[in-house]
Amino acid sequence: MKEGMVGSKTYLLLCILFLSISVNSQTMMSSGKITFERRTNLEKRFADQESRGWMKGKMKEPKIDEFELRFTDSTAIFIPILPEVPDEREWATMQNTTYQNLNSGELIQQFSFWGTQVLMKDTVEEREWIITGSSREIAGYNCRQAMWEANDSTRIYAWYADELMASVGPETFNGLPGVILGLGIEDGGVVYFAKKIEKLDDPNIEKKIPTGKKKDWYTEDQLKDLITERFSQWGQVDRILFDMFVW
Repeated sequence: MKEGMVGSKTYLLLCILFLSISVNSQTMMSSGKITFERRTNLEKRFADQESRGWMKGKMKEPKIDEFELRFTDSTAIFIPILPEVPDEREWATMQNTTYQNLNSGELIQQFSFWGTQVLMKDTVEEREWIITGSSREIAGYNCRQAMWEANDSTRIYAWYADELMASVGPETFNGLPGVILGLGIEDGGVVYFAKKIEKLDDPNIEKKIPTGKKKDWYTEDQLKDLITERFSQWGQVDRILFDMFVW
């Protein structure tokens, strides 16, 4: 009788262990494809600018953009999903393509300036994260919160899932022990959230890296100098640089 009970308990434990391994094998991912939605509160985004005057009636609704993040254990590319019918407020937000290689430290970006594409090649951004201890669920994954102080007045919060085993995220973000599924500036003016997570259908994400002639490329410092030179008379240099490089 005791032998039978021991055998039953052993069988039960093995079943539990097997189910646990099966669940983990389904949820733990080192590569994948994630659809993100970015919501931009235009009233907050342009709170101190004259452009609110002629566009005030169209500022109340948040502008929604979609992106796709393809990632492996050491690389990621973040690509805009362009709408079939362009929003008349397309000028209000940037839709950039970003490639990161954590092994080589290479960062490649294609910025969109009112229909003009600008290419940049530099090194992967490094940020000092503070884990807050808060958590929430995003796209079916339990995510932990971290915070980065971009400057004295700006904090950006990220929510990462350690079941997704890659240190990457939207735009240029990385450096956390899991893929970032949620990202937002403290005042809620810009937020990114994952909507759908799938298996990676094609691991060769490098074929989607932006390309261009040698003369078309800038480093980050060169691009900042160019923007300062071109847009200083508009009085918008600080805003443009923030929008481009805080993310």
